[in-house]
Amino acid sequence: MDIQEIKKFLPQRYPFLLVDRVVDLDLEANEINCFKNVSANEDYFNGHFPDHPIMPGVLIIEAMAQAAGILGFRMCGSEREENTVYYFAGADKVRFRRPVVPGDRLDLHARFVTERRDIWKFVCEARVDGKIACSAEITCARKEL
Repeated sequence: MDIQEIKKFLPQRYPFLLVDRVVDLDLEANEINCFKNVSANEDYFNGHFPDHPIMPGVLIIEAMAQAAGILGFRMCGSEREENTVYYFAGADKVRFRRPVVPGDRLDLHARFVTERRDIWKFVCEARVDGKIACSAEITCARKEL
């Protein structure tokens, strides 16, 4: 799935669209694998940190949540509905294990766990060079606008 198709599923746009490509989507296993190319040109590196640029942890978590969002929409078999939004409702068991720096490819994995009353839970990981950079349980909530 390229960036144009990703935009059909996620409402975020530049500079906050944090999934560049979906490389594998397994609807039988309810899993997705995506990536984000981390570029030195991203604005947040100007202040985080000027002499030692590191991708902010909250953006890594947001990237995982966006991967989970694509999976959730695809599990429902449709594109994003115009009058529906999924809010990032929580992150549990968050662990950061290594910094993410310019030039890294952030590989994102999300696996669906459960859904009750429009609350969706996913287990997610972000890896760089096969090593875990961040892991978390992500919760999203469906809301009619």
